[in-house]
Amino acid sequence: MDSVDLEVIRSAARWVAAGRGATLATVVRTWGSSPRPVGAMLAIRDDGHVVGSVSGGCVEDDLIDKVRGRELAADRPDTITYGVTREQAERFRLPCGGTLELVLEPLTIASRLDALLAVVERHELAARYLDMATGAVRLAPGGGADRVEFDGKVLKTVHGPHWRLLLIGAAQLSRYVAQFAQALDYHVTVCDPREELADEWDVPGVPLNRGYPDDVVQQMDLDGRCAVVALTHDPKLDDAALIEALKSPAFYVGALGSQRNNDGRRRRLAGFDLSAAEIARLRGPVGFKLGGKTPPEIALGILAEMTAVRHGVRVPELAAPEKAESAAGCVTAG
Repeated sequence: MDSVDLEVIRSAARWVAAGRGATLATVVRTWGSSPRPVGAMLAIRDDGHVVGSVSGGCVEDDLIDKVRGRELAADRPDTITYGVTREQAERFRLPCGGTLELVLEPLTIASRLDALLAVVERHELAARYLDMATGAVRLAPGGGADRVEFDGKVLKTVHGPHWRLLLIGAAQLSRYVAQFAQALDYHVTVCDPREELADEWDVPGVPLNRGYPDDVVQQMDLDGRCAVVALTHDPKLDDAALIEALKSPAFYVGALGSQRNNDGRRRRLAGFDLSAAEIARLRGPVGFKLGGKTPPEIALGILAEMTAVRHGVRVPELAAPEKAESAAGCVTAG
């Protein structure tokens, strides 16, 4: 679940628990150019306070007025479509004639938001089914690629971590990478078998797996929504993870270190059962060269590159600062 949408659910649950009226709006279909994706959510409290966004500000004011005036979703779920006509698109400033359909749901204790949050906070997927005729809600284990399904009678939404990140190494840089990644909707796991680092790992919500890296990669059963980043500088640990990760469908596999170190790593990897195409998938030195030398700056470069790759954006390598050879070595080697 996107961290923004998770905050929408949390806020709505707090309002309901406090006895306030609340309505949840979910984008279920879009046509043309739409500012927010299918699945985006907005919670509207009975006093007009809102959390989240379904259009980037284009339709929110009108939606709030209709909900507070009980024109929509007064007692049971309802739908509304914006931008069907050119006049509507211009009125609500929807870009390029875009259109979006929303489901509006009046929330109560029976909406089961607390139960949903309990599943999500265990880093598990949950499917939530809303009956449009009765407002009844049921939860089931989540799965499948589609996060939102709507046939006019039942709205199914799947909540939980969209992406997974495995970090090899539990040192200082991993802390920043893990924290930044959590804000970007990753369920993060750190793998480090070294006893001297185990007691120092204390990042909330990020478990430390003490297994050996190649075993952990195999156990995680990586898919196309996974990333692996090796950060230890120890070839015995980093290479073990990379050999398995490069054979997997993971969308991003990277390794810390200078260009020279990563060239040597590629030569070592060629001695294992990896094809040239698999070795070519390795992103090393990992991350964009942003010119910074501190762990947070290096972590930012790593997450920036991961974000670009995950969205299919081709970003040219950023120019290194003047006298870059030594500086770039520091940036990539940490």
